Amino acid sequence: MSVSAIIRPATLFVAGILGGVGVALAAAATHGGDTHFLGAASTMSLAHAPALLALYAAYDRIRTAPLAAVLLGLGTLIFAGDLIVRHFGSSSLFPMAAPTGGMGMIAGWAMIAIGVFFGMRDAKA
Repeated sequence: MSVSAIIRPATLFVAGILGGVGVALAAAATHGGDTHFLGAASTMSLAHAPALLALYAAYDRIRTAPLAAVLLGLGTLIFAGDLIVRHFGSSSLFPMAAPTGGMGMIAGWAMIAIGVFFGMRDAKA
């Protein structure tokens, strides 16, 4: 089994998870009083779920899509996960988790931008 055969469906799966969790976190932030951490986690989840969906759709055309999807997906999961843990607990997911996740998201967006320099593949029929 190739790496692409794992990454592409995982991209769609993580997009769906982030979208659903983003909506749930928005509701929790609205009804839970302190919105600082949950609101930010919701925003990042809802911003990156459609980006992952777009990468899934363009997977065969954008050469950097697999790496961008991994960076965006993991970065968002780590960042949002850290904020959720901070909201419900008193500690972090792990030291420097939010900045690590944030750097992953930034690197994922950079991979999308860098993709222009690698050219587009012809869509597979």
